[in-house]
Amino acid sequence: MSSASLGPRELARACGVSTDTLRHYERKGLLAKRQRTPAGYRRYPSDTVDRVRLIQRALVVGFSLDDLTRVLRERDPGGAPCRGVRALLDARLADLSARIRDLKSLKLELASLARVWDDKRG
Repeated sequence: MSSASLGPRELARACGVSTDTLRHYERKGLLAKRQRTPAGYRRYPSDTVDRVRLIQRALVVGFSLDDLTRVLRERDPGGAPCRGVRALLDARLADLSARIRDLKSLKLELASLARVWDDKRG
């Protein structure tokens, strides 16, 4: 294999994930199945680091692995998943807005409980 390839541990370390995570991404179709060396070891092209980082960023902003799998299956062969990505972004924004409303409500409830607690102790 070329010197520009990485073993699973090297790739995992470079991306801050575990080798189990890499195998999971392969099973989900987010990473292409890798050819193995004659000894049976997986090797990844160095640009796989960018792919794993893309996956990690997408997870942070609320995409699921299934969402990402659908988008990348369309994009990888040259498709333009723009509408689908936009719909997913809209759904994530709506989810986030709902969570923010819920958290604000919870904050008010906790503040009220704290005041009640302080009044009873004082």
